[in-house]
Amino acid sequence: MAAAEPTLLLLSGAGLVGGAALLARGMVLWRGREQVADIASSQVSALAAGEARLSGTAQPVVLTLVSPLQSRPCLYYRARVTERRGRDEVTVFDEERAVGFALDDGSGTIRVLPRDAHWEVDWSWQGSTSMLGDDPPELDINRGSRVADLALDREAQAQALLTVQAPRDADALDAAGGGSWGGLGGSMGGRRYHEARLEPGATVTIIGSALPYRDVADPATADLYDPTIALSDPEVAADLDAARAAGSLAGNPAEAWGNAAIPGFGIGRPTRPPQLDPQARPEAVVADAHAEEAASAARFEIVPDALVLASAPEAPLTIYAGTPQTVAAEAGSGLWQAALGLAVLVIGAIALVIALGALP
Repeated sequence: MAAAEPTLLLLSGAGLVGGAALLARGMVLWRGREQVADIASSQVSALAAGEARLSGTAQPVVLTLVSPLQSRPCLYYRARVTERRGRDEVTVFDEERAVGFALDDGSGTIRVLPRDAHWEVDWSWQGSTSMLGDDPPELDINRGSRVADLALDREAQAQALLTVQAPRDADALDAAGGGSWGGLGGSMGGRRYHEARLEPGATVTIIGSALPYRDVADPATADLYDPTIALSDPEVAADLDAARAAGSLAGNPAEAWGNAAIPGFGIGRPTRPPQLDPQARPEAVVADAHAEEAASAARFEIVPDALVLASAPEAPLTIYAGTPQTVAAEAGSGLWQAALGLAVLVIGAIALVIALGALP
C-alpha cells in the first residue's frame, strides 16, 4: 500500500466532514419546509383542536423583548458573538429568548405560547469588527433590561431612561472578552456579530398544536393548585414538599407576592391600596380600578377553554418567518444544499481512498 499523502488525507477528511454537515443541514431544511407545504392553512375563526398551520402577523400582548446587539423591540431573538483567538473562532456570547404573542390572521387572534418551540428565523443583522478593531456602526448594545412592558406609557418610559441606574455586574460578553460589552477589550482578534429577530408586526407561519389552555399548564405551576399532579423534576418536587412541611408555601399568588400581585403596582397605577412602609411615598389608586383590573386580566389571563398554539409531544411547535408560500419556496434551497453536500461527501470519500493507496 502506498504511503498516505498527508495533504490529501487532510483535504479528504475536511470534505467528508463538510459534506456530511451540508447534507444533514440541507435535508433538515428541506423536510421542514416541505412540511409547511404539506399541511393546509387554517383560519383562527374556524380553528379546531389538533395539529394546524396558521399564518398571520405576530402582535405583542404583555411584553416585548429588547434585542442584545441592536436594541430593537422584538418577540424573539437569537444573538451570537464569536471572536477570533489565534486559529480558533470562539463563541463568547450566545443567547436566545422569546415571549408569548398573539397571531392575527384577519379572521381573529390566537395566543402563541412558544415554550420549547423551534424557530426558523434568518439572521436579521450580521457585522464584524474592522481591521483596526472598530465595532460596526450598526452595533447598538442593549445595556438595560431585555424585557419591555407594554403597559408603560411614554412618560414612564422616558422617566426610566432618565433615571440613573446602579452599576451592574459585567455582562457575559464582558466576562468572556475581558473588555467592554461592545468593544474588543482584551480580545486578541476580531469579533463577528449575528442577531436574528422576530419583530412585532412580522408575518409568521406556525405549525403546531391548537389545544385548550388548560392542557398547556406548566407542571410546576399546576402543582401549586393541585398537589396530586406529579412533577417531572425531582429537585423541584423535593423543594415543594419541604416548603409544605415547613408551612412556608403560600396558598395563592397574593399571599406569595404581596404588593406585586396588585395589578398596576410598580408602574404607578395600582388598582387597590398597597401595603407600604410608612416612610414610603404612597401610590394613588387609579380612578377606575375596575376597568384597570379588567384590562389587566384581558392582557395577562387566558380562559382555560380558549385554544392556544403550543408544543405538544406529538407535534412540536415550529415558527417560521414569512408566509407559507415563501417558506415552502425555500425548501428548494435545502434540496440544493443536500445535493451539494452529497457531492462533496462522495469526492471526499474518493480522495480518502486514493490517499490511502487503495486505488492504483
